[in-house]
Amino acid sequence: MTPLPRLWVLDASRTAALVCMVWFHFNFDLMLFGHLPPGVMFTGNWPYFARGIAGSFLFLAGVSLWLAHSGGVRWPAFWRRFGIVAGAAALVSGVTYFSFGGGYVRFGILHAIAASSLIGLAFLRLPATVTLVIALGVFLAPMGLRSDLFAAPWLLWLGLAPEVPPMMDYEPLLPWAAPFLAGIALADLADRAGLWQSLSRWRMTGRMGRALAWPGQHSLAVYLIHQPVLFGFVWLYTYLGL
Repeated sequence: MTPLPRLWVLDASRTAALVCMVWFHFNFDLMLFGHLPPGVMFTGNWPYFARGIAGSFLFLAGVSLWLAHSGGVRWPAFWRRFGIVAGAAALVSGVTYFSFGGGYVRFGILHAIAASSLIGLAFLRLPATVTLVIALGVFLAPMGLRSDLFAAPWLLWLGLAPEVPPMMDYEPLLPWAAPFLAGIALADLADRAGLWQSLSRWRMTGRMGRALAWPGQHSLAVYLIHQPVLFGFVWLYTYLGL
């Protein structure tokens, strides 16, 4: 398969997901500093909004894996990207452990993307329908397989424990590998329909087009940097009594 050029529409989609993530975390920080009612981010549509954001990142990561390696796994590129994401996940766990103690990120969105990337390699050559069926099974698994057998702390990443301790950004493998696998399957179907070739020729040009694509081209850096910046901004706003 001839490699496709970088797809503007995927970069713009990541940018849209990042904007939603920044908006959610900005409001979350406002709640932490008392500018919004306590617990408001855990009520109403906010939890569904947060899950939609996480699912979109995993879905786009699955699409990207298929686009990058469906014609044959480029191992150096794969391991380089995997190492960066896994290293960033470890950094997030370490920083939040020293900042928040027991509520640290044990298995968050970056951990889920790294683990799903390894699993996703096994699905690159499978029929898309098979991958979609397995994705559905992964999504439904926590509803019927929760057991005390998976309650050990070292098994929390599976997502099958009946109860989990309070923690930040918890996206366990089950069910969160489901949107990743769905991304692989739908990327395959889109290729069979000729969609990627069509999208490779479509992009918004000029400064606006570059501005919309740039955050999506640097999504990991934006993810790592945005919350310290937002937290510091809200802290300063609160400290100055504005």
